[in-house]
Amino acid sequence: MERNLATMTRRAGRDWYNDAGRGINDIMSSFPAKADGEPRRVVIVVYPEVTVLDATGPAEVFSTAARPYDGGSSGYRIVIASKDGGLIEADGGVALGSVTLEEASAEPIDTLLIAGGFGVFEAAKDRAITSWIAREGPRARRFGTTCMGTFLPAAAGLLKGRRVVTHWHWCDRLKQEYPDLEIEEDAIFVRDGDIWTSAGVTAGIDMALAMVEEDCGHDLALEVARRLVVYLKRPGGQSQFSETLNAQAADPSDTLNGLHVWMRDNITGDLRVENLADKAGMSPRNFARVYRQRFGVTPAKAVEAMRVETAKRLLIGETTAIAEIARQSGFQDDERMRRAFVRHTGIAPVDYRKRFGTRMAAD
Repeated sequence: MERNLATMTRRAGRDWYNDAGRGINDIMSSFPAKADGEPRRVVIVVYPEVTVLDATGPAEVFSTAARPYDGGSSGYRIVIASKDGGLIEADGGVALGSVTLEEASAEPIDTLLIAGGFGVFEAAKDRAITSWIAREGPRARRFGTTCMGTFLPAAAGLLKGRRVVTHWHWCDRLKQEYPDLEIEEDAIFVRDGDIWTSAGVTAGIDMALAMVEEDCGHDLALEVARRLVVYLKRPGGQSQFSETLNAQAADPSDTLNGLHVWMRDNITGDLRVENLADKAGMSPRNFARVYRQRFGVTPAKAVEAMRVETAKRLLIGETTAIAEIARQSGFQDDERMRRAFVRHTGIAPVDYRKRFGTRMAAD
């Protein structure tokens, strides 16, 4: 529906709600892309108390990829859909315009995404929603969820025996309610055939970037990431947690938290216990005792974990050699990095790059 936003905002009542939903969806993106000249329709399902970024994050990725002036050539048309259409109140009081589920499926769906949010549990009880998902999910070329959205297709019976992920806080509940799922608790996103699931909130952006890369290639996905000022791409197999955040989560009020930030910022420096203790204003012996008591690991193990984390980020790049990554991560040589990497991940750095790197680098 071709309507000017200013005109829509002057309208009132229920008709405005419905028209606004359609107008916003039409405005977002509809540029030729596929071999048949039609854009790929991306339908994102929302419901009351959906998390705004779970829906709008992936929508922004696809719409940015479809903008010709951004170098886009893929062509996506984004449709926000809900059970009854109209404005849907998301968390924080933000309203999202939407069309009805039946309107959304009136045309072929290329990518169907179910957004997450605290309202997912009520939505999962609604047979009209789960029946629609059960019918349309298998018809779409690609089907996915963001964050807690995994609960909806699980309730619809589409995820039996599948490898999936959700926000780390809800993995135990997902496992209890759907024991037939194979839950990868620590992944950013998981792809199992044509079914994609992502972890908490911003992980949906990582998943959407991976979808754009699959459709349109690395160069366009990289350009989209640059436009959105995000990393391309956190691999699906990366942890939902960073070692720095894990350490800080142990005690948010701990005065040692500033030390963790300093350790990260000085990862190539001399991070022996004596130097860390001096930075913390403690004796080496007392520092080692207090640190292990509060964080569950020795300072040396924490330093090693942070260096492995740094190496992971560098390994997904395109050209940096393994030996240089070892240096930039604070390891003295690539053999020391390899041994530490195997201890923490079970695989060597070169194998990690093969699995998760954006492109193979010449090492």
